[in-house]
This record gives sequence, structure tokens and C-alpha cells, in this order.
Amino acid sequence: MVSKDTARTIVGIIGNVISFGLFASPIPTFKKIYQDKTVAAFKPDPYLATVLNCCLWVIYGLPVVHPDSTLVVTINGIGLAMELIYVTVFFVYSDWTKRRKILIALACIILFVGAMAGITFGAFHSHHDRSMFMGILCVVFNVIMYASPLTVMQRVIRTRSVKYMPFTLSLANLLNAIIWLIYALLKIDAYIVVPNALGTISGVLQIILFVLFYNSTPKEEEATDMAQEVQLSGV
Repeated sequence: MVSKDTARTIVGIIGNVISFGLFASPIPTFKKIYQDKTVAAFKPDPYLATVLNCCLWVIYGLPVVHPDSTLVVTINGIGLAMELIYVTVFFVYSDWTKRRKILIALACIILFVGAMAGITFGAFHSHHDRSMFMGILCVVFNVIMYASPLTVMQRVIRTRSVKYMPFTLSLANLLNAIIWLIYALLKIDAYIVVPNALGTISGVLQIILFVLFYNSTPKEEEATDMAQEVQLSGV
């Protein structure tokens, strides 16, 4: 019989694979930016927000903060690297006004993450206290990031169209949340349970909305490129 730790590792690896797919989902957007040599109407906000989110989860998963969370560090470390590449491409093909905003945002992220890391390692001296401090931060920022899917769902209801809510991306987000929820429940980790429980509920609602409004979506709209928001991934 497979032990709980082995099962958790297997689930975590599956979660890493699915999350990697979600982190890679903006690649078509940046391929278009590269080809057109301009960011056009695209905004860097979701990518910068994901950079911050990944930084916090990487700190949370460190052995000196929350032991036995290597798979949390790996996927968020990979995600952080990918998001920084996206931000770099965005920076290169932006005008100076947008570049300045990106630099200011990155400076704020560095200062904030540095301050939170300093507090974590300087003010707290046990795994429990460090995990609680960083865990609460991670949960708060994950909940804030769920404002994006909520906005999309509201738009679907208002327009009675799933044009901006691709089924495959919604399904992938649902599967991602379920996998990480199982991962967290196998060795109770409330700070991973909470955001992924919310993610599961959000994913289920998106699928329900897709079923309800698919037939009312004009066929010519189905091929529309997905909204550019970076979907929640990692944990």
C-alpha cells in the first residue's frame, strides 16, 4: 500500500505538471508581442502580480519556514522565472511610460518581499511561527488574485457569452486547484487548503457558467483569443 507521504509526493508532481502548463499559457500572447514588436493594449499587471505571488510561495516553501514543501518551491520557482521572462519581454516592447511603471512595480515587489523575508527570519524563530506569518500572507494575496476570475465570470453573466472564458483554461485551473487541495489535505496544510478550496469553487462555477452560456455565445466569437490574465497556478 502506498504511504501517505508517497501519495503526497505523486500528487505534488502532478500538480507541478499542471501548474507548469498554466504558467506557460501566456506564451501565445508574448509570441504575438514579439512578432508585432509592440505590447499593444496588453497590460503587465497580471504578470507582475504573479511574480509577487510566486516570491511569497517560494519563501513559504523553504525548509527553514515550512519543511517538506519542496514541490511548492520547485513549481513557484519555475513560475517566477517564467513570469520574469514575460515581464522582460513586455518591458522591451513597451514605450517609456509603461517601462517606468514596470520598474516602479518591480522595485516595490523587491522591497516588499525583502521586508517580509526579513520579518520572517528576524522576528520569528520556529517553523510554526514562520509558516503562520508567510502562510497568511500567501493566502491573502491569493484571495486578492481571485478578483480576476471573478471579474471574468461577472462579464460572462452580463454578456451571456463565454468569449473571454476559454473552457480549456477554466478546466485546467479547476484540475490544478483540486490537485493542490488534495496535496494539502494529505498532510494538513491550511495555508494551501484555503486558496485551493476557493480555487476549486471558482473553477466549478466557471464550468457551470460555460455550460449555461455556451449556446448563447455567437459562434464567430468562439475563436477569440483568451483574455490575457495570468490564471492562478502554482499552489
